[in-house]
Amino acid sequence: MIVKNTYWMFKKALNPNLCKVIKEVALKKKKQFALTGTNDIKNLTKERKKEILNMRNSNIVWLKEKWLYDILHPFITTANEDAKWNFNWNASENIQFTIYKKNQFYDWHQDWGPDFPRRKISMTVQLSKPEDYEGGELEFDPRNNTDPRISAAFTSPDFKEQGTLVVFPSFVYHRVKPVTKGTRYSLVMWSTGEPFK
Repeated sequence: MIVKNTYWMFKKALNPNLCKVIKEVALKKKKQFALTGTNDIKNLTKERKKEILNMRNSNIVWLKEKWLYDILHPFITTANEDAKWNFNWNASENIQFTIYKKNQFYDWHQDWGPDFPRRKISMTVQLSKPEDYEGGELEFDPRNNTDPRISAAFTSPDFKEQGTLVVFPSFVYHRVKPVTKGTRYSLVMWSTGEPFK
């Protein structure tokens, strides 16, 4: 699918105090290693574990707090309308609090696929201050192409501003480059609906 607007951004949408509260709530919960396409780490083959580690290396906490959805859902609605995507969506999955420490990353991927055909709109919120870490840039490739020889990848310094919220179609390829210093904290949420036709 091709869309005119690859993403829709709300600069500094969440204030620093709210970002701090979200981090405090999440960091009191049990962390787990982030997986891709499964939640069952015990039954993964060595090959599959290696494949996941080559694709993704971060830690996550799942959040289900209603007050968080109440804060985030209006941004999804506004972005969906203002960006002219007009996707039909009716719910959101659990919210993922993601921790990227030095050398951690998430390579090129889409948020939908055979396991998640109903994800339509993805959202990420930057919780860290830009001076708290280096690297870890969020990048998009609007052509949905992961071949580095013909990549049209781009980022924006605004993506690293604390509280900035970025909304994008779940089929758009994106990545988080390796963190080289410090820790990057973010929220990710996926909004779902009937499959695209």
